Amino acid sequence: MPTSLEGLTACECLDLYRRRQLSPVEVVDDCLSRIDANNPTLNAFCLVDHQGARSVARASEGRWMKGEPAGVLDGIPATIKDLTVTRGWPTRRGSLASSAEGPWTDDAPVTARIREAGAVILGKTTTPEFGWKGVTDSRLYGITRNPWNPDLTPGGSSGGAGVAAALNLGFLHQGSDGGGSIRIPASFTGTFGFKPTFGIVPQWPASAMTTLSHLGPMTRTVTDAILMMNVIARKDARDGYAGPAYPGLEVDPAKTLKGLRIGYSRDLGYVKVAHDIQRVTDKAVDQLRALGAEVVEVNPGFADPVEVFATFWFAGAARILSRMNKKQRQLLDPGFLEGAERGLTITLAEFQEAEATRFELSALMAKFHGDYDLLVTPTMPVAPFPVGRDKPDESFRGWVDWTPFTYPFNLTQQPAASLPSGLDDQGLPVGLQLVGARYADTNVLAAAYATESRLGHLSLARNSSTAAVA
Repeated sequence: MPTSLEGLTACECLDLYRRRQLSPVEVVDDCLSRIDANNPTLNAFCLVDHQGARSVARASEGRWMKGEPAGVLDGIPATIKDLTVTRGWPTRRGSLASSAEGPWTDDAPVTARIREAGAVILGKTTTPEFGWKGVTDSRLYGITRNPWNPDLTPGGSSGGAGVAAALNLGFLHQGSDGGGSIRIPASFTGTFGFKPTFGIVPQWPASAMTTLSHLGPMTRTVTDAILMMNVIARKDARDGYAGPAYPGLEVDPAKTLKGLRIGYSRDLGYVKVAHDIQRVTDKAVDQLRALGAEVVEVNPGFADPVEVFATFWFAGAARILSRMNKKQRQLLDPGFLEGAERGLTITLAEFQEAEATRFELSALMAKFHGDYDLLVTPTMPVAPFPVGRDKPDESFRGWVDWTPFTYPFNLTQQPAASLPSGLDDQGLPVGLQLVGARYADTNVLAAAYATESRLGHLSLARNSSTAAVA
């Protein structure tokens, strides 16, 4: 029996359930207690269903006592981001312009798969309005804060999920990523986040950002993310963009990187990276070599696609705006409104030109992966910065400018993961990004698992601003 439930993983819980050494009721009660203690300060959750979670946990306990679990996640606490539809709960998408009125009769595919597998869904995690930016605050829910230092942002838009993962407020957290929204908070909170190939995890209703938006797991460990992916990456007839069947992945404790050829780009050829982040990343890449990979320093060879990305992003925001009346528009975050109004000015010719450039970028990366199994970069070029801002300082035009390593791979729809690689000079987490060829999701996850075995986990010191590599 563990002395502390706080440090468990989902996989460890399942093993203890099987041996009847731990009950889902105990685990859920522990998670809810710690949510109640932490959420008033950090604001990771916009909805917590204490009664419902305990009821599901009791039913799970009964099944485990009979040796008849309902699914591979039976009794595991999980969360859903407030952009994703959940039966019985409002999905406000972080916006005052939305309504809590139902009926909320449907689960999105990812919610349904998690529920069917027996998980205990604790509640919904915070997001900025419509997930529009790389930090997490909104007029509806307020500011979400980083557990490493509450004065700093955890990133976004899956900031609530990142905070929940960092503090183990539940074990499996659903995020979404239209330009880095899983990987940014994973890097800023010292957790693992995975953006699968577009179409591998089904979506419904479609995101306003359509083919930029990916759903994926956010967890403390790669093993838990693999467990979650094996559940949520199942086809759903409601998603017309669904890709080929996900083959699933079994963890191999003996896995190394031997035989892999990795292209390491320190800056993609155009990014300015903080010196301490670069130093941490270089040391992490040394561990890839120690695991047997051939690592070659190389840039993939594309110019910054920021304007291409912005065309798609602001067109999506304009789509949301076009469905609102005057009263709703007055309730919007000014930053979101500005971007949406910019999107309304995009011409069809401009959008088609962006599509053509996106196609060329995807072809270039497909050719790159003919030579390299993985592309490795820093996840973020900057450290977490103070809350209340959309950007680190005035040298950046907007949120996209300080996330240059993430959004290119939403345009190309490739799988990409961020895992903790160490601490910067301020004692804050630094993420390492692994990018694979389209549909090579299991390659990325297997490489992340092997790399995690060398880099270890970042252990959050709850009562100080310091932490250590476990």
